[in-house]
Amino acid sequence: MPKTQYTNNGDVTLAYEEFGDESGAPLLMIMGLDFQMVWWPDGLCEQLAAAGFHVVRFDNRDTGLSTHFTSARKENALRAQLGMSKPAYTGLDMVNDAAAVMDAMGWSEANILGASMGAGLAQAFALTYPQRTLSLISMMGLPVTVSSFGSLKYIRMGTLSKMFRVKPASTREGEIEMLIDIYRLIASPGYPFPEEWAREVAGTSYDRAPRDPESTQRQLAATRAQKYPRLSTIAVPTLVIGGDADPIMKISGSRDTAKQIPGARLVTYPGVGHNLPEAVWPAVVAEVAQTAGIASAD
Repeated sequence: MPKTQYTNNGDVTLAYEEFGDESGAPLLMIMGLDFQMVWWPDGLCEQLAAAGFHVVRFDNRDTGLSTHFTSARKENALRAQLGMSKPAYTGLDMVNDAAAVMDAMGWSEANILGASMGAGLAQAFALTYPQRTLSLISMMGLPVTVSSFGSLKYIRMGTLSKMFRVKPASTREGEIEMLIDIYRLIASPGYPFPEEWAREVAGTSYDRAPRDPESTQRQLAATRAQKYPRLSTIAVPTLVIGGDADPIMKISGSRDTAKQIPGARLVTYPGVGHNLPEAVWPAVVAEVAQTAGIASAD
Protein backbone atom coordinates (compact mmCIF):
# COMPACT_ATOMS: atom_id res chain seq x y z
CA MET A 1 0.00 0.00 0.00
CA PRO A 2 1.33 3.48 -0.82
CA LYS A 3 2.07 5.79 2.10
CA THR A 4 -0.31 8.69 2.59
CA GLN A 5 1.46 12.04 2.74
CA TYR A 6 0.17 15.54 3.41
CA THR A 7 0.72 19.08 2.20
CA ASN A 8 -1.15 22.37 2.44
CA ASN A 9 -2.72 25.00 0.24
CA GLY A 10 -3.17 27.80 2.75
CA ASP A 11 -5.47 26.47 5.46
CA VAL A 12 -6.44 23.40 3.44
CA THR A 13 -4.64 20.12 4.12
CA LEU A 14 -4.33 17.78 1.15
CA ALA A 15 -3.66 14.03 1.34
CA TYR A 16 -1.75 12.38 -1.49
CA GLU A 17 -0.03 9.12 -2.44
CA GLU A 18 2.58 8.21 -5.02
CA PHE A 19 3.40 5.21 -7.21
CA GLY A 20 6.53 4.49 -9.20
CA ASP A 21 10.09 5.70 -9.33
CA GLU A 22 11.00 9.34 -8.80
CA SER A 23 12.82 9.28 -12.15
CA GLY A 24 9.52 8.66 -13.97
CA ALA A 25 7.58 11.28 -15.89
CA PRO A 26 5.39 13.20 -13.40
CA LEU A 27 1.70 12.34 -13.68
CA LEU A 28 -0.90 14.00 -11.43
CA MET A 29 -4.29 12.26 -11.27
CA ILE A 30 -7.38 14.28 -10.28
CA MET A 31 -10.44 12.37 -9.05
CA GLY A 32 -14.08 13.13 -9.82
CA LEU A 33 -17.03 14.45 -7.87
CA ASP A 34 -17.14 13.36 -4.23
CA PHE A 35 -14.91 10.29 -4.71
CA GLN A 36 -11.74 9.70 -2.72
CA MET A 37 -8.41 9.10 -4.44
CA VAL A 38 -8.57 5.38 -3.58
CA TRP A 39 -11.17 5.01 -6.34
CA TRP A 40 -8.25 5.37 -8.74
CA PRO A 41 -7.48 1.62 -8.81
CA ASP A 42 -4.07 0.71 -7.39
CA GLY A 43 -3.61 -1.64 -10.35
CA LEU A 44 -4.12 1.16 -12.86
CA CYS A 45 -1.68 3.41 -10.97
CA GLU A 46 0.84 0.56 -10.92
CA GLN A 47 0.48 -0.03 -14.68
CA LEU A 48 1.04 3.69 -15.30
CA ALA A 49 4.13 3.55 -13.09
CA ALA A 50 5.40 0.50 -15.00
CA ALA A 51 4.96 2.46 -18.23
CA GLY A 52 7.40 5.08 -16.98
CA PHE A 53 5.31 7.51 -14.94
CA HIS A 54 5.84 8.77 -11.40
CA VAL A 55 2.17 8.79 -10.41
CA VAL A 56 0.55 10.93 -7.73
CA ARG A 57 -3.13 10.78 -6.77
CA PHE A 58 -4.72 12.98 -4.10
CA ASP A 59 -7.94 13.62 -2.22
CA ASN A 60 -9.67 16.73 -3.49
CA ARG A 61 -10.68 19.13 -0.74
CA ASP A 62 -13.91 17.99 0.92
CA THR A 63 -13.11 14.30 0.34
CA GLY A 64 -11.14 11.57 2.10
CA LEU A 65 -8.31 12.70 4.33
CA SER A 66 -8.12 16.22 2.93
CA THR A 67 -9.79 19.16 4.68
CA HIS A 68 -13.57 19.00 4.83
CA PHE A 69 -15.86 22.02 4.80
CA THR A 70 -19.33 22.65 6.17
CA SER A 71 -22.45 24.06 4.53
CA ALA A 72 -24.36 26.96 6.04
CA ARG A 73 -27.55 25.28 4.84
CA LYS A 74 -28.53 22.20 2.88
CA GLU A 75 -28.22 22.93 -0.83
CA ASN A 76 -30.04 21.34 -3.75
CA ALA A 77 -27.61 19.50 -6.05
CA LEU A 78 -29.32 20.71 -9.23
CA ARG A 79 -29.15 24.33 -8.04
CA ALA A 80 -25.45 23.81 -7.37
CA GLN A 81 -24.92 22.35 -10.87
CA LEU A 82 -26.69 25.38 -12.33
CA GLY A 83 -24.42 27.78 -10.45
CA MET A 84 -27.24 29.01 -8.20
CA SER A 85 -25.61 28.09 -4.87
CA LYS A 86 -23.15 30.22 -2.96
CA PRO A 87 -19.83 28.32 -3.11
CA ALA A 88 -17.74 27.59 -0.01
CA TYR A 89 -14.70 27.67 -2.33
CA THR A 90 -14.13 27.91 -6.08
CA GLY A 91 -12.88 25.77 -8.91
CA LEU A 92 -9.72 27.86 -8.92
CA ASP A 93 -9.15 26.92 -5.27
CA MET A 94 -9.33 23.26 -6.31
CA VAL A 95 -6.93 23.86 -9.20
CA ASN A 96 -4.55 25.54 -6.75
CA ASP A 97 -4.82 22.45 -4.54
CA ALA A 98 -3.44 20.40 -7.44
CA ALA A 99 -0.61 22.90 -7.84
CA ALA A 100 0.16 22.63 -4.11
CA VAL A 101 0.48 18.85 -4.40
CA MET A 102 2.89 19.35 -7.30
CA ASP A 103 4.87 21.79 -5.18
CA ALA A 104 5.10 19.19 -2.41
CA MET A 105 6.51 16.74 -4.94
CA GLY A 106 9.03 19.29 -6.17
CA TRP A 107 7.44 19.21 -9.64
CA SER A 108 7.66 22.41 -11.66
CA GLU A 109 5.50 20.74 -14.34
CA ALA A 110 3.55 17.52 -14.81
CA ASN A 111 1.25 15.56 -17.06
CA ILE A 112 -2.28 16.27 -15.77
CA LEU A 113 -4.96 13.55 -15.90
CA GLY A 114 -8.48 13.96 -14.59
CA ALA A 115 -11.73 11.99 -14.75
CA SER A 116 -15.32 13.28 -14.61
CA MET A 117 -15.24 16.45 -12.45
CA GLY A 118 -11.49 15.85 -12.38
CA ALA A 119 -11.48 16.13 -16.20
CA GLY A 120 -12.82 19.66 -15.87
CA LEU A 121 -10.27 20.45 -13.17
CA ALA A 122 -7.48 19.04 -15.37
CA GLN A 123 -8.62 21.28 -18.23
CA ALA A 124 -8.82 24.20 -15.80
CA PHE A 125 -5.30 23.45 -14.59
CA ALA A 126 -3.97 23.55 -18.18
CA LEU A 127 -5.72 26.90 -18.68
CA THR A 128 -4.54 28.36 -15.37
CA TYR A 129 -1.02 26.92 -15.32
CA PRO A 130 -0.03 26.37 -18.97
CA GLN A 131 3.65 26.62 -18.05
CA ARG A 132 3.26 23.78 -15.54
CA THR A 133 1.31 21.45 -17.86
CA LEU A 134 3.28 18.92 -19.93
CA SER A 135 0.22 17.18 -21.35
CA LEU A 136 -3.52 17.00 -20.62
CA ILE A 137 -5.62 13.84 -20.36
CA SER A 138 -9.35 14.52 -19.95
CA MET A 139 -11.47 11.44 -19.24
CA MET A 140 -15.27 11.08 -19.15
CA GLY A 141 -15.83 14.81 -18.84
CA LEU A 142 -17.26 17.81 -20.62
CA PRO A 143 -15.78 21.18 -21.61
CA VAL A 144 -14.97 23.06 -18.40
CA THR A 145 -15.82 26.32 -20.16
CA VAL A 146 -19.44 25.40 -20.89
CA SER A 147 -22.10 27.47 -19.10
CA SER A 148 -23.96 26.05 -16.12
CA PHE A 149 -27.17 25.58 -18.10
CA GLY A 150 -25.22 24.41 -21.15
CA SER A 151 -23.66 21.61 -19.11
CA LEU A 152 -27.05 19.93 -18.76
CA LYS A 153 -27.07 18.81 -22.40
CA TYR A 154 -24.13 16.51 -21.66
CA ILE A 155 -25.57 14.89 -18.52
CA ARG A 156 -27.95 11.96 -18.39
CA MET A 157 -30.32 13.42 -15.86
CA GLY A 158 -32.06 10.11 -15.11
CA THR A 159 -28.87 8.59 -13.72
CA LEU A 160 -27.95 11.81 -11.93
CA SER A 161 -31.33 11.96 -10.18
CA LYS A 162 -30.92 8.33 -9.07
CA MET A 163 -27.53 9.16 -7.59
CA PHE A 164 -28.86 12.17 -5.73
CA ARG A 165 -31.73 10.09 -4.32
CA VAL A 166 -29.35 7.60 -2.66
CA LYS A 167 -29.91 7.99 1.08
CA PRO A 168 -26.98 8.57 3.47
CA ALA A 169 -26.15 5.54 5.61
CA SER A 170 -25.69 5.43 9.37
CA THR A 171 -23.45 2.36 9.62
CA ARG A 172 -20.24 1.15 8.00
CA GLU A 173 -22.08 -1.70 6.30
CA GLY A 174 -24.79 0.65 5.08
CA GLU A 175 -22.32 3.12 3.63
CA ILE A 176 -20.42 0.36 1.85
CA GLU A 177 -23.65 -0.77 0.20
CA MET A 178 -24.51 2.87 -0.64
CA LEU A 179 -21.15 3.46 -2.33
CA ILE A 180 -21.46 0.20 -4.27
CA ASP A 181 -24.94 1.24 -5.42
CA ILE A 182 -23.58 4.59 -6.65
CA TYR A 183 -20.64 2.95 -8.40
CA ARG A 184 -22.95 0.40 -10.01
CA LEU A 185 -25.05 3.24 -11.45
CA ILE A 186 -22.06 4.71 -13.30
CA ALA A 187 -20.10 1.53 -14.13
CA SER A 188 -19.47 0.17 -17.63
CA PRO A 189 -22.46 -1.83 -18.89
CA GLY A 190 -20.30 -3.70 -21.42
CA TYR A 191 -18.05 -5.21 -18.74
CA PRO A 192 -18.57 -7.29 -15.58
CA PHE A 193 -19.19 -5.18 -12.49
CA PRO A 194 -16.09 -5.35 -10.21
CA GLU A 195 -18.08 -6.24 -7.11
CA GLU A 196 -15.20 -7.50 -4.96
CA TRP A 197 -12.96 -4.51 -5.76
CA ALA A 198 -15.78 -2.00 -5.27
CA ARG A 199 -16.67 -3.50 -1.89
CA GLU A 200 -13.05 -3.36 -0.76
CA VAL A 201 -12.58 0.25 -1.85
CA ALA A 202 -15.93 1.29 -0.38
CA GLY A 203 -14.78 -0.11 2.96
CA THR A 204 -11.47 1.70 2.66
CA SER A 205 -13.32 4.92 1.86
CA TYR A 206 -15.49 4.61 4.95
CA ASP A 207 -12.54 3.83 7.19
CA ARG A 208 -10.63 6.84 5.85
CA ALA A 209 -13.55 9.28 6.11
CA PRO A 210 -17.29 8.52 6.07
CA ARG A 211 -19.03 10.26 3.18
CA ASP A 212 -20.47 13.74 3.77
CA PRO A 213 -23.43 14.08 1.35
CA GLU A 214 -23.16 17.89 1.48
CA SER A 215 -19.71 17.79 -0.12
CA THR A 216 -21.35 16.86 -3.44
CA GLN A 217 -23.20 20.16 -3.55
CA ARG A 218 -20.16 22.13 -2.39
CA GLN A 219 -17.93 20.67 -5.10
CA LEU A 220 -20.60 21.18 -7.76
CA ALA A 221 -21.09 24.79 -6.68
CA ALA A 222 -17.32 25.36 -6.75
CA THR A 223 -16.84 24.03 -10.27
CA ARG A 224 -19.72 26.09 -11.64
CA ALA A 225 -18.53 29.29 -9.88
CA GLN A 226 -15.37 29.69 -11.94
CA LYS A 227 -14.84 31.15 -15.40
CA TYR A 228 -11.85 30.20 -17.56
CA PRO A 229 -10.28 31.20 -20.88
CA ARG A 230 -11.31 29.37 -24.07
CA LEU A 231 -10.15 25.77 -24.43
CA SER A 232 -8.68 26.76 -27.79
CA THR A 233 -5.84 28.45 -25.86
CA ILE A 234 -4.53 25.05 -24.63
CA ALA A 235 -1.35 24.30 -26.55
CA VAL A 236 -0.05 21.10 -24.91
CA PRO A 237 -0.54 17.54 -26.22
CA THR A 238 -4.07 16.54 -25.25
CA LEU A 239 -5.88 13.22 -25.05
CA VAL A 240 -9.64 13.03 -24.51
CA ILE A 241 -11.08 9.67 -23.45
CA GLY A 242 -14.75 8.72 -23.32
CA GLY A 243 -16.88 5.62 -22.99
CA ASP A 244 -19.66 5.27 -25.55
CA ALA A 245 -21.89 3.57 -22.96
CA ASP A 246 -21.41 6.11 -20.15
CA PRO A 247 -24.59 6.06 -18.03
CA ILE A 248 -24.12 9.61 -16.73
CA MET A 249 -21.99 11.62 -19.19
CA LYS A 250 -22.92 11.63 -22.87
CA ILE A 251 -20.06 10.92 -25.26
CA SER A 252 -20.74 14.33 -26.82
CA GLY A 253 -19.03 15.82 -23.76
CA SER A 254 -15.77 14.16 -24.75
CA ARG A 255 -16.26 14.92 -28.44
CA ASP A 256 -16.90 18.61 -27.84
CA THR A 257 -13.92 18.85 -25.47
CA ALA A 258 -11.64 17.38 -28.14
CA LYS A 259 -13.08 19.65 -30.85
CA GLN A 260 -12.28 22.76 -28.84
CA ILE A 261 -8.64 21.93 -28.03
CA PRO A 262 -6.27 22.29 -31.00
CA GLY A 263 -4.70 18.97 -31.95
CA ALA A 264 -6.51 16.97 -29.27
CA ARG A 265 -6.90 13.23 -29.88
CA LEU A 266 -10.26 11.65 -29.05
CA VAL A 267 -10.31 7.97 -28.06
CA THR A 268 -13.59 6.24 -27.27
CA TYR A 269 -14.15 2.73 -25.89
CA PRO A 270 -17.22 0.60 -26.70
CA GLY A 271 -19.15 -0.63 -23.68
CA VAL A 272 -17.21 1.61 -21.28
CA GLY A 273 -19.15 3.77 -18.85
CA HIS A 274 -18.07 6.28 -16.23
CA ASN A 275 -15.27 4.09 -14.94
CA LEU A 276 -12.29 2.28 -16.45
CA PRO A 277 -12.72 -1.51 -16.51
CA GLU A 278 -9.51 -3.41 -15.88
CA ALA A 279 -9.64 -4.89 -19.39
CA VAL A 280 -9.03 -1.47 -20.97
CA TRP A 281 -6.21 -0.37 -18.64
CA PRO A 282 -3.37 -1.48 -20.95
CA ALA A 283 -4.89 0.42 -23.90
CA VAL A 284 -5.49 3.52 -21.78
CA VAL A 285 -1.96 3.40 -20.33
CA ALA A 286 -0.51 3.17 -23.84
CA GLU A 287 -2.57 6.17 -24.98
CA VAL A 288 -1.55 8.24 -21.95
CA ALA A 289 2.11 7.33 -22.48
CA GLN A 290 1.90 8.29 -26.15
CA THR A 291 0.35 11.64 -25.26
CA ALA A 292 3.08 12.31 -22.69
CA GLY A 293 5.75 11.35 -25.22
CA ILE A 294 7.16 8.38 -23.34
CA ALA A 295 7.50 4.77 -24.45
CA SER A 296 4.75 2.58 -23.02
CA ALA A 297 5.59 -0.83 -21.59
CA ASP A 298 4.17 -3.62 -23.73
